[in-house]
Amino acid sequence: MKIMRLKIMLITYGVGFLLFFGLLVFVALFISNEDDSSGRNYSDMDGVGSVSVSAGVLKHRPMVEKYAKEYGVSEYVSTLLAIMEVESGGRLIDVMQSSESMGLPPNTLDSEEASIKQGVKYFADLIQSAGSKGVDGNTVIQAYNYGGGFIDYVAQRGKRYSFDLAQSFAKKHSGGSKTTYSNPIAVKKNGGWRYLYGNMFYVDLVNQYFHSPQFDGDLVQLVMDEALKYEGYPYVFGGDNPNTSFDCSGLTQWSYQKAGINLPRTAQQQYDFTEHIPLSEAKPGDLVFFHSTYNSGTYVTHVGIYLGDNQMYNAGDPIGYADLTTAYWQKHLIGAGRIKQ
Repeated sequence: MKIMRLKIMLITYGVGFLLFFGLLVFVALFISNEDDSSGRNYSDMDGVGSVSVSAGVLKHRPMVEKYAKEYGVSEYVSTLLAIMEVESGGRLIDVMQSSESMGLPPNTLDSEEASIKQGVKYFADLIQSAGSKGVDGNTVIQAYNYGGGFIDYVAQRGKRYSFDLAQSFAKKHSGGSKTTYSNPIAVKKNGGWRYLYGNMFYVDLVNQYFHSPQFDGDLVQLVMDEALKYEGYPYVFGGDNPNTSFDCSGLTQWSYQKAGINLPRTAQQQYDFTEHIPLSEAKPGDLVFFHSTYNSGTYVTHVGIYLGDNQMYNAGDPIGYADLTTAYWQKHLIGAGRIKQ
C-alpha cells in the first residue's frame, strides 16, 4: 500500500512539474518569437491600447466585436482577444474556454461562436460586478480565470489587484473546489510540489500581449493640437465629440485617439488603464486624476492632461487650463497616470 501511495505521489508531482515547465516554455516562446515572421504582431488599435495576437485569434475579431457590442463591452475587444490568446491561441473549438463559466466540464461548448458568445457574456458580467464593487481592471482579468469570487475577495482587501492577492486566493481555494476555470498550476514549496487553484499568473499572461506607444514631444503635440481646438467649449456631462462638446474623460479619449492612442471611456477606466505615479514624477502627456469632484459612484471622478509645471488642460467649465497648486485641485488630487508600455 505504501508503494502504491508513493507511485501516486510521484505521478502527481511529475504532472505538476510538466504543467509548470509548460507555462515557462510558453512565456519564453512568446518572448523569443515576438518579432519573428510566424504570424504574430497583429495590431488591434480599436480596443484599449494595442494588442499583439496570433492570426488564429485575430480571425475571431469580428465575432468578438459582435458579442462585445451586444453585451455592452465594445471598449474591451482588445482585452478579450488577449484572453483568447492565453486560453486557446485560437486553436480549440471552445476558443475562450468558457464552458466552465457555465458550470460545464472543460471544452463542452461545441462551436467557436458559442464559446465566444459565452466568454464575452461572462466577461461583461464580471465588468458589471467589478463596477458595482469598485475594483480595478486587472481584478476582472484574473476573475475570468478564477471566477467571480475573486472580485469579492479583492473588494474586501483594498479594491486593487495585486499578485499577492491572486496568490493568496489560490492558496485559500487549493484542493477544495471542483471548479477552477483553468488547469491548476503546480508550484514548489518546502522541497515538494503542490497544486494551486487556477492560474495566479493570469494577469501577466494576458497583459503581455499589450503594447502602448511611448510618449514623446511630437506625440504630446498631436494630443494638444487636438485638445486646444476646444478651448472655451462648455463642459457637457457624457459629451465625447466636438458636436456635443466634452466631459473630462471624453476630451482625453478624443484627443489621445487623434494621436493613435485608444483610451477607455471613463475617468475611472482611464485610471485603471495607466501606471500610477506621483505628480512629482509626471511628464507632459501623462494624465492626472482626481477623486470626489462629484458623486459618481466611483473613486476617480475627473481626469486632465498634464502639461508640466503643475499645469493641466482639462474639461472644466469651460474647457481650458488649470493650476494644480490651487486648494481645490490639491484637495481632490489622486496623482498622475502614465500609459503603460
